[in-house]
Amino acid sequence: MSSPAATPSGTAPPSGRPFLVILLCGALVVSLAMGVRQSFGLIIGPLSAQNAWPVATFSFALAVQNLLWGAAQPFASALAERWGAHRVAIAGGVTYAAGLALTAWANTAGGAFAGTGILIGLALSGTTFGTVLGVIGRAAPPEKRSMALGIASAGGSFGQMAVIPVASGLIASVGVVQAMLILAVVALLMVPLALALTEPSLNHPQAGPTQSMGAAIRGAWNDRSFQLLTLGFFVCGFQVAFVGVHLPNYLALCHMPPALGATALMIIGGFNIIGSWGCGVLGQSQRPRKVLSLIYLLRGIVVALFITLPTTEVSVILFAASMGLLWLGTVPLTSQIIATLYGTRYMGTLFGIVFFSHQIGSFTGVWAGGLLFDATGSYDLVWWGSIGLGVVAAVLHLPIADARKEQAVPA
Repeated sequence: MSSPAATPSGTAPPSGRPFLVILLCGALVVSLAMGVRQSFGLIIGPLSAQNAWPVATFSFALAVQNLLWGAAQPFASALAERWGAHRVAIAGGVTYAAGLALTAWANTAGGAFAGTGILIGLALSGTTFGTVLGVIGRAAPPEKRSMALGIASAGGSFGQMAVIPVASGLIASVGVVQAMLILAVVALLMVPLALALTEPSLNHPQAGPTQSMGAAIRGAWNDRSFQLLTLGFFVCGFQVAFVGVHLPNYLALCHMPPALGATALMIIGGFNIIGSWGCGVLGQSQRPRKVLSLIYLLRGIVVALFITLPTTEVSVILFAASMGLLWLGTVPLTSQIIATLYGTRYMGTLFGIVFFSHQIGSFTGVWAGGLLFDATGSYDLVWWGSIGLGVVAAVLHLPIADARKEQAVPA
């Protein structure tokens, strides 16, 4: 009789824990982490107004959060692959709550920077894609991996849909400070969920050839496909971070109803559940590089239509739905390419390196949005920059290899 690790159904991965339990709990950890993070698009205005900060001040803290998240992600993933993802995720959940509490109580820009920028930036590296997708990628049978990664990625948008209306209601009813303290308690729910991410052994057949982490990183880094994937993910970070943080303020400038910003973010989250799952399914039957290229091209078209056509409630809803379908579908496709080319043993670490580029893009998008808005009173330059970058990313992804190359994984 075959061992659990070898069963084709994948119902009992090498950890001994049912695959569906790992997938569900991992998706919920990502849901909470990403859902609370997306609420900062609603917090930035009231918190800045309450403390008499320019928009660029809190934008900079959020930009540093994105950058630090990306810089810490390869290290968090490496620790997860060495000491266990559950330990890293537990530490991340506690740090997340501490960062929210510190920001809520801070009455100086420095305190908000430490809480939002540093603590939550570090916490995100232990509670989101780089750490969680590695566990799921190793637990999933190969024929279901892309779809499983899509489901876990969609968890981020499920959290967005669940947390944003709660955050919006709390800000309106009890104020921004109390709302952030309540969200800190919500963040602590990640701690018990992280216990399901325990992996007794990473040395199992699905992990790929036995090699050191350094050899895996060098082999990938010298591969042209990995380099192009890394460059392209910068654009993803730029686009989604700018929209996620600055869209509510942009809509206010367009004299849209105040609640429309929160509604748009919820719509993005809802449609991203469909988009991420759909991209995960497509990654099993289509060439992932072609799907990625199409996503970036379509993003540019959607943004161009949004900013050139009259801004109405209907156009905002259509924009949010379209962007939602294209939002985080890049994550399972990028993860699938990494797993296919380099195996799953160090999948989280390699994804973390690519993700760092994503977060440099996030830093640029968030900070440039606040900086250029304060300087010009408009977001037009950033919108057009996002369109141009989308076209560049579409071209960059076409030469990427997305079929197994044994020379890319030296023994």
